[in-house]
Amino acid sequence: MNCIKTKDLNISYGNLDIVKDLNLEIPKGKITTIIGANGCGKSTILKTIARILQPKSGDIFINDKNIKEQSSKELAKTMAVLPQSPQAPSGLTVEELISYGRFPHQKGFGKMKKEDNDIVSWALEATGISEFRDRKIEALSGGQRQRAWIAMALAQQTDILVLDEPTTYLDLAHQLEVLNLLEELNKKQGTTIVMVIHELNNAARFADHIIGVKKGKIACQGSAYEVMTKENLKELFNIDAEIVSDPRTNKPVCITYDMIG
Repeated sequence: MNCIKTKDLNISYGNLDIVKDLNLEIPKGKITTIIGANGCGKSTILKTIARILQPKSGDIFINDKNIKEQSSKELAKTMAVLPQSPQAPSGLTVEELISYGRFPHQKGFGKMKKEDNDIVSWALEATGISEFRDRKIEALSGGQRQRAWIAMALAQQTDILVLDEPTTYLDLAHQLEVLNLLEELNKKQGTTIVMVIHELNNAARFADHIIGVKKGKIACQGSAYEVMTKENLKELFNIDAEIVSDPRTNKPVCITYDMIG
């Protein structure tokens, strides 16, 4: 079953066509990663699915419902979006940031109710940052800050979580911390997770489904072993890669590569 589907989607920046006739299907209850070279259109696709960008033409369906027929608030109850390198106002506490995730469920300028506060506490606990609830966002480490943003998205209580490069600028330990958290959310909560990731080995390690994008089109898709092949990496990145199986995860790993030509 697919929870996100695009039909004949065309996306442009001015007169420049970025994505043409895209027919994409994201499986429900799985972790999907989107990979591809810089400028291939992967983040543009994600932003359009999240309705941050308006498509030139075509349709996007969330759980078989066209997003054109949904209000922003209605869509925010179905899908939470975490853009690349989000910024919070200075002085905002972790708890205050997470409480913003309750906005789609409030009427008008309604105050937080007990149910809202309970969900914020749950999001803090689920992301392992309860001890930081009163700490300022800027006082957190990179990994802790990403957890806070993910907690805000969780507080929306959606079945779909869309993330654009959630590990950018994080060191190896913090990358693993964030990705382990997302994997845990997927397994325990059944959350459908869609994310753009640059680091190939992380994409392969944590994904149930990988989509390779080249020049705004799907070049390949499938399981990690189906996508992480010498041929596909040559097509996507113009590299000659050596792929082995990771003895710890039993997932494919790119151990070295050279440019072609």
